Amino acid sequence: MDVDRILRSKGANVITIRSNATIAELVRGLRDARIGAMVVSDDGWHVDGIISERDVVRGLAERGTAIMDARVADVMTRAVATCSPHDTVKQVMSVMTLRHVRHLPVVEDGVLRGLVSIGDAVKFRLDEIETEAGVLRDAYTAHI
Repeated sequence: MDVDRILRSKGANVITIRSNATIAELVRGLRDARIGAMVVSDDGWHVDGIISERDVVRGLAERGTAIMDARVADVMTRAVATCSPHDTVKQVMSVMTLRHVRHLPVVEDGVLRGLVSIGDAVKFRLDEIETEAGVLRDAYTAHI
């Protein structure tokens, strides 16, 4: 199973935020959308960074409540791990594990195409395993 299939199932809509937005705006956006991270993009098409709840917590620990007035660009992760629509779920899970991240922007030809979370990857991997188990069960019972 590949990332494109996940996006076709869950949708490819990505909520982005501009780098000059405040952390307070980010926090409200995360809350309202019920998500854990946003892709930072000043044009809506290219990935400039990513910012997650973890980044906000780290900022709170370092700067206190003053972090709420800081700009997203001051807190975001700039070296963003990304994936392709053609990557497999196993590849995505491996990158997430190695990089200690829970969200990967999906990029094709330099353009943002979607966002995959660890929850998406686990759900689709479990579905894949369930399908494989069903096929094996059917094959076993057909030979009895």
